[in-house]
Amino acid sequence: MTFSGRERDSGDASRAGRLACFCPPGVATPGERRLTGAGGLLQLAAGFALAVLSQTLAASLLPLAGLWLAPRPSLMAAPYMAMLIGAAAATFPASFLLDAFGRRASFALGASHGLAGGLMMAWALSASAFWPFCLGAFWLGVAQGFTLFYRHEAAIGQTLKDKSVAISLVFGAGACAGLIGPALLLALDRLAPAGRDIGVALAAAAAQVLVLTVAILAAPAMVVMSAVKSVRPAWRDFILATAVASAAWFGMTAQMLATPGAMVGCGVALSAVFGVMAFHVMAMYAPAFLVGSLATRFGVATVAVGGLVLVIGAKLLTPGAYAAPDFALRLGLLAVGWSLATSAATLWLHRKGSPARLWLAGHDAILFAAALAGAAVSAWPMVGFG
Repeated sequence: MTFSGRERDSGDASRAGRLACFCPPGVATPGERRLTGAGGLLQLAAGFALAVLSQTLAASLLPLAGLWLAPRPSLMAAPYMAMLIGAAAATFPASFLLDAFGRRASFALGASHGLAGGLMMAWALSASAFWPFCLGAFWLGVAQGFTLFYRHEAAIGQTLKDKSVAISLVFGAGACAGLIGPALLLALDRLAPAGRDIGVALAAAAAQVLVLTVAILAAPAMVVMSAVKSVRPAWRDFILATAVASAAWFGMTAQMLATPGAMVGCGVALSAVFGVMAFHVMAMYAPAFLVGSLATRFGVATVAVGGLVLVIGAKLLTPGAYAAPDFALRLGLLAVGWSLATSAATLWLHRKGSPARLWLAGHDAILFAAALAGAAVSAWPMVGFG
């Protein structure tokens, strides 16, 4: 197939044969234009916030649904672990697809998996089918693996100063999920208490529809950008940043996953359980807005390690949680620490250039693996809330 000069210059050429094109990070692919400027960051932030909303709804549901549907107590954490396995499994494919097909197709594919996962979970709840519910959680996890790349995409090709702003804006946008999530959960609890859980799963699927819409509609607002030279991060930076962040993910998951069951066991109402979990999500992302200024003043390593200290302190400083405010305090400290460690580690990786997406996929895969390990030991009283 041949194209006129006008078609080649305008970037409107057909995407046929795209499998033959493998582009370096930051390069606008044929037929695709790349996000730049405030408009591009806002589009990434909107997609990330909607994806986090879907994950918030799912995270509020998975531990309790696992408790109710699991054929035996030892499988209670299986749905949440299935989501983490899906997320870890998606990181390297997401990296390849972003390079080979670009943001529009890749993020739309991730959202499609999330939509299928939410629908599968809703059906499984209506049929009291445990393993199909785990499959739906796995698909939602695949969407999460794509979602975490939003923060990397915002930083690629930016100057060091702009990287901190971009990462803070996109990652911090997830806090919106903590504001919208409680309202949705309370509305479902009041309008359809008997079908609340199915409604939560359907709401998670609906949020993924919006993510898909943003991914598709974002392309017309993109502009052509010159190639961005990728760099290999220093081994020391990669290992330290990944180690600190993965330790924070381990600690956060180990404590957070045990919370809903512990709250129910302490007699906390389900509406309060959902509210505390939504507050936890807001606290997970809102501190990211401060990471840029904190990193400038104290250094990214200090901020990341400080976040890890908060994750550890969340367990040590708040022993014995029995009421909703107690759980909220512990989860608040836990979430702030996780946010600082994760966003500072991201900036740590990007501070000397734009790493190849393969390196970023490796970093994210290790984070999800650490979270999976935390989920596996969440029932251990010394780690969780038991």
